Formats: sequence, C-alpha cells, structure tokens
Amino acid sequence: MINKTNQTDRRLLSFPAVRPCEAISPAILLTSLITLAHNICNYQSKLFATQRRNAREAIRQIGILLIFFEEIRDRGLNLSDSVVLCFSELHLTFQKVQFLMEDSTREGAKLWILMKSQFVTTQFRVLIRAIATALDVFPLNLVDVGGEVKELVELVTKQARKAKFELDKDDERAMKGVLSILNYLEKGIEPDLGFMKWVLDYLEIKSWSDCSKEIKFIEELIAMECADCEEREVPFLSSLVGFLSYCRVVIFETFDYRNSDQIDGRCNMETLTFLNPEDFRCPISLELMTDPVTVSTGQTYDRASIQKWLKTGNMICPKTGEKLTNTELLPNTTLKKLIQQFCADNGISLSKSGRQSHDITRTIVPGSSAAAEAMKFVSKFLARRLFFGTDEEKNKAAYEIRLLAKSNIFNRSSIIESGTIPPLLNLLSSPDRYVQENAIAALLKLSKHTNGKKVIIESGGLSVILGVLKSGLSLEARQIAAATLFYLSSVKGYRKLIGETTDAIPALVELIKDGTTCGKKNAVVAIFGLLLYAGNHQRVIAAGAVPLLVNILASSHKAELITDSLAVVAALAENIEGTFTILRTSALPVIMGLLQSLSSRAGKEYCASILLSLCSNGGEEVLAILAKESSLMTSLYSLTTDGTSHARKKARSLIKILHKFLETSSSGLTGSTVPHEPTLHVW
Repeated sequence: MINKTNQTDRRLLSFPAVRPCEAISPAILLTSLITLAHNICNYQSKLFATQRRNAREAIRQIGILLIFFEEIRDRGLNLSDSVVLCFSELHLTFQKVQFLMEDSTREGAKLWILMKSQFVTTQFRVLIRAIATALDVFPLNLVDVGGEVKELVELVTKQARKAKFELDKDDERAMKGVLSILNYLEKGIEPDLGFMKWVLDYLEIKSWSDCSKEIKFIEELIAMECADCEEREVPFLSSLVGFLSYCRVVIFETFDYRNSDQIDGRCNMETLTFLNPEDFRCPISLELMTDPVTVSTGQTYDRASIQKWLKTGNMICPKTGEKLTNTELLPNTTLKKLIQQFCADNGISLSKSGRQSHDITRTIVPGSSAAAEAMKFVSKFLARRLFFGTDEEKNKAAYEIRLLAKSNIFNRSSIIESGTIPPLLNLLSSPDRYVQENAIAALLKLSKHTNGKKVIIESGGLSVILGVLKSGLSLEARQIAAATLFYLSSVKGYRKLIGETTDAIPALVELIKDGTTCGKKNAVVAIFGLLLYAGNHQRVIAAGAVPLLVNILASSHKAELITDSLAVVAALAENIEGTFTILRTSALPVIMGLLQSLSSRAGKEYCASILLSLCSNGGEEVLAILAKESSLMTSLYSLTTDGTSHARKKARSLIKILHKFLETSSSGLTGSTVPHEPTLHVW
C-alpha cells in the first residue's frame, strides 16, 4: 500500500510528499494516481484569489493526463517496470501539486499567499517541469492505448516542458501595493483608503468576517514561528496583521458573523479560575513548566528536567521516591494550557529550550513599527467612534476593542491611551443587551492592563460596573462584570474600595446563587480576590456566601468551581467567625469527602487547610468528628508525600493534632490541648 503521512500539522507551502514503496502493486499505484489527479482537477471550482493563470494551466495539463490514466485502467493493461517507475515519479509530484493547490485556496490565507507570490509561482514552474521530466522518459510505445490519447500525452509533455509559469502582473501590482501600504504605516502616515479597498477587492476579501479570518490565520502563523523559535518573519507577519486590523475596523462597517469562531461571548472566554503558581513549578528545576509531562507515579515534571533525570539512570520518581514502572512521559495538556493562561494574564514570559519564548512578551511591544502605527490609528478611530458614532458604530467599536485587546498587551495599552475607557463606561447603561455585553467585555480586557485598572477607577467606573453586576441585561454581562472586579481587586488599594462599596459583595454572592457555572466561578474568584483584604472577611460572611459555597462543594461536578470554592472557604476558615459560620453548615463531612476524592493538588491543599483551621478554632467537637474517620488519616498521610510544600506542612500539623487528641482521649483525661468552645451543631 501507499504510505500516507498525517498532514494535520503540515506547515503551509511545505510539500512532505511520500514516494510509493517499490513493492507496490501497479493497480494500486494507478488507482491512487487517478485519485490524486481527480483531487487536483476538483480545484477548478475553487477560488484562487491569486495564481489564477498558473493554477488553471496546471489543472488543465493534469486533467489531460487523467484521461490517459483512466484509459489504462479501463483497458486493464499490464504495466511494465519502466511504466510503474514513471508513475511513481508522477505520483510523488502530484502529491506536491495537491499541497500547492490546497495552500493557494486556503481560507484566510489570501493575503499571505499574495505576499508569497514569487515563491508560489516558482513552485508551480518546478512541479510542472518535474511532470515533463517524468513524461520525457515515459515508454509510451509500451502502453496499448488509443492513438488520440497518445497524442494528448505527447502534447502535454511538450507543453509542460515549454509552459511559462510566471508571476501574474496583477498579483505583482497587488503585492507591491501592500508593501507600499506597510511602508506608509511604518512612517506613521495613514495610507490611501481607496487603494486599500482595491487590494481587498482584488483578493476577494469582501466582508468583516473575511478580514477576521485573514487576521486569525496570520496570528496562527506568528504563534507557530514563535513556538519554533524561528522569528525571522514575525515582524513582517505582524505588519500584515496591523494592516488587516486597520482594514477590518475602518473599512468594514457591518458585522457578518458567518464564522461562529469570531464570537468572543462564549462563557469559557470570560471564565476565571484561581490558579496556584506553585502547582506550575517543576519539582526538579523549581521553574515554571513549559512542557509538563506526567510519569507513571502520577507526578508531573517539566519534560526537559525529567528527561535529564532519566538519562542519568535514575528509575525512581524524584518526588515520591517510588520506582517508575516505565519511562513513558504523558503530555499534561490541561496543565500546559492553565500555565499559558496564567502567564498571559500576568505578563510572565516562559523559558523554552534555553531561549525566551515570546508567546507572552512578544505582545508587550509591537511586532513591528508598521503594526504599532496601525494600532495607534485604529485606537484613535475607535475612540472617535465611541464618542461621536451612531449606536451601531459604538457597538461595533466596543466589539473591535474586545477582540483587539483579547490577547495583545500592546493593543491594550494603545487603546487605553486613546481615551476609550470613559465612553465604554457610558455604554454600560445602554438598553441594548449586546451593546452592554460588548462594552463590559471590552473593559474586562482593558482591566488586565495596569493603566486600565487605574483609568477605570479614576473615571468612576466602579459604580457602573457594579450596576451591571447587580442588574445587567443578561447573565453574560453580569458574569463578565464579576470577572472585571476580580482584575480590579488585584490592586491592593482597590480591594478595600470595592469591599466598602455598598452591595458589591452581596451582588457577587447573588451571582453565586443565580448564575451559570461560568458566572458562579467568576463571582467566587472575585470574592477570593477581595478576601486578600482582611476587612472584607466579615462582609463576605454577612452576605451569606458560606452556605452557597458549601452547596457548590456538595453538589457541583465542576472540578475547577469546586477548587475555587474551597479556596474561598479556606480563607474564611482562618478566623473564628468564619470557622463557626462554616461549622453551622454541613461542610465538615463534605470537605473530608473531597479530601479523599479530589484529584487536584490545589483542591486537596485547601481541604487540609480548612480542616486544620476548623480544628484550631473549633475545639474538641471538631476533633472528635475527624478522629472517627479512619480514612481521613490515610488521605492526610498521602498528602504528606504527594502534596505541595504547603499542603505537606498542613497535613503534618493536622496529623499531629489528631494524634495528640487520640492519645489524650485514650488516657481518659478530660482536658484538651486545644481551645474548648460551646457546643456547635456541625451537621
């Protein structure tokens, strides 16, 4: 059979064709060759924004050869070794032609293919010449097909040898036009709008969504370049993104959501989680893991660190001391995504292969001068629209900010500096739910920037954001408002301000009660941020958060929501008032159960922390309940080896307290080494 490679990760304009094996059946080879030729001919109905003439000529010649191949198949001819050899060469070349056709018609790649026109033209020429070479040595006299068919093959051979595959003059003009536009942008000069429209029309980029697809495609190219530490083209690609962003904002006035991926309103896009950075550090190197992998004992390490450990002959788990049953390293993709999100939100750069990864830091500064100037023009345009535009124009401007500031720190800075935050705050009172959602989502993205937090607070934004949190026109708007409060609470002084603002914490508690899973998570994490100011503890308790959190712990199946809720309960349990409030609920058996059932290291640590606080503040009755649970001690001992350094410390302390209580109880003494409080109903 013919070997096939997985092309899902193929880089564009690369041609990883596979040569048929020598033992292949002639019939199978011929069938595969016919299939390839059909696939190539099917591109006749596809849109070639560029390379139209070259593609048309290549398809025409291969279409004629398809007739020849089908004639051989239909006659059931026996093929000589020399014919099979030539077919193998054609098969290899046809694969490459198909790759080239696929790339030239790829959705979202029109601008990039235009800028690669010279290379693409050369590839068409090289591949057709390769077909001519194979046909030159083809023993046509050994194949018993009709005379007309033979004449067609001979004609294709001559045409393939002599055909001129050249850069189309219109393609060349459009390519030079884009370079001219980038040059203007680099100099800080706004390009001619009419000429930019001509370029877009030529490429058949006719709508807002078409432009967005082009941006998304090039941003994916940039991400691949950075991931592979091959950043030679990143400045140029960044300039193209700047040009397209300018076009999308300024030229395309009307939304068309043909591609649902463009919608940024899905709940997971606006969902927070309380992340423990200690869980992201490799136990060997103590650095943030860039490629976390899990070994047979269930422990996770950075790939480079554990590979170095294994190469020295060690066959035990560095953390637990257990013998490894095998050396298989399973990628921990979930943890990797969490680490990347944590770094993105906190502006932390990762180290990869001994070099700095630009996944994060590349967006702190612009990718190129042209990209920087384009974003400045775009930011000013959006600010004008927010102040003076129609309702529809204001909504579009808010949505554009939502997209542009999503994952680019420089964009956030430029948009903030252009004065967009005050008019965005004004849009929060809009009677249109979509306008409100876009405005609050845009503010959420800007609140991740230090200057954004400051401008929001100084512009009186806290009160209007709280208004959305309490009575937003949709649950989506309310949960985004909660997320915005979380980012604002990352500033020490703002935690006190938010907590002292009437109804702020009660509104978050109400969202825990009535919100979607996403809304609950955002509210829980926002409350955790506020609890970093001690004065907010009593306010959270008074607002009735504890019973709702315990209910989540008892009934939710969402691991992240449970972990975040445990973090809040652990913070509240640290003082006596919080302890008594928790004990008045059914929390104790629930938390003991979670300690045994959770897979999250952070979740287990919070459980241990809560139980330790309840023992320390709750007295003998809590200790007596815990002492009755024989399985609890097993879980605590496991935590002393598998947990984080903080978890191990808490587990050891709790074990010590329980042992002392059991020793005291068994000796018949009535006294206790822990404080005794009045009887509490803890079930």
